Amino acid sequence: MDKFRMMFQFLQSNQESFMNGICGIMALASAQLYSAFEFSCPCIPEYNYAYGIGLLVIPPIWFFLLGFVLNNNVSMLAEEWKRPTGKRVKDPTILRYMFVSITQRSLIAPMVWISVTLMDGKSFLCAFSVNLDIRQFGNSTLIEGMTEVEIVKLLAKIPCKNIFDQPEVISREAASRYIKCISQAFGWVFLLMMTFAAFMIRAIRPCFTQAAFLKTKYWSHYVEIERKLFDETCKEHAKTFAKVCIQQYFESIRGDMSSFHKHRSSKDDSDHDDDDDKKSDEDKLLGIRDQDDMNKVLWNWHTCKPPLALRKEQPDGESHEGLIPNGDVHGVSGGPNGYANGHAPDLPKREWAVYYSKV
Repeated sequence: MDKFRMMFQFLQSNQESFMNGICGIMALASAQLYSAFEFSCPCIPEYNYAYGIGLLVIPPIWFFLLGFVLNNNVSMLAEEWKRPTGKRVKDPTILRYMFVSITQRSLIAPMVWISVTLMDGKSFLCAFSVNLDIRQFGNSTLIEGMTEVEIVKLLAKIPCKNIFDQPEVISREAASRYIKCISQAFGWVFLLMMTFAAFMIRAIRPCFTQAAFLKTKYWSHYVEIERKLFDETCKEHAKTFAKVCIQQYFESIRGDMSSFHKHRSSKDDSDHDDDDDKKSDEDKLLGIRDQDDMNKVLWNWHTCKPPLALRKEQPDGESHEGLIPNGDVHGVSGGPNGYANGHAPDLPKREWAVYYSKV
């Protein structure tokens, strides 16, 4: 269990590596699913095209949607898109970057499925066997005595080896090889186009929009990390809130014991430990000790997130009363030396001691 817990924590801390691993697993699963899939062409002219094209298109759509479902950033993208503006302006470029990143990962498994399907050629053969020119692969003397409907039914049976009953009219093996060859050609063209598009996106885009790309990448990471830290803070607060609530409940039940503790004149080491624990719990509660207050905090976080402008904390005891205000050259009351009333404040003086030696 410890090993699985460590692995889960590693995957949570490395979200990008985790999503890349999920995409790789989905790609392998799509190839394995196709190899385990039992292909059964209906071999009926009205249904061959629908079955073949459906096998080529519908599973990739399912894998694409599954990639969105398994990606944890989809909910974060929807939340950032639908949240009220409040004090933080929504940047469309960040939303676009997040959506493109999710889409790129979700397209891996569909691309693998389409590539494997075209390389195998069975669905392509089932879909386009009725469009084959029968005179290129059949006996012309026997074909002339057949009607158009009979020719179409014969071509629809080419993908089905068991029910093809007229080998003397058309060479089924030659026709199947011809259509599969075209399917594999389309498969290689598809792989080449996808690889070239990925190369262009990764190689050309940084050359023109590097500054904008870095900005959108930074703030998309910020949104992801902010949500993660907020969830961790809420989880820690809920844990501490439940702990204190249960402790107060048991203390209220044992009234006699608590009154006895109040009248004791001395405290042992365990009392000091309890005080330290209470202080730690108070720090974790962050001053929020009521259900309505917590609901208000959560509602305000959703409706009006804080602006992305951090305040600079001033050290305690620092005073700026003697400094020149903005736009006042001569100080507060026109002092020529830049201080209030022309008098410099009392500043600590340093004493110097100089020693001379004769050599």
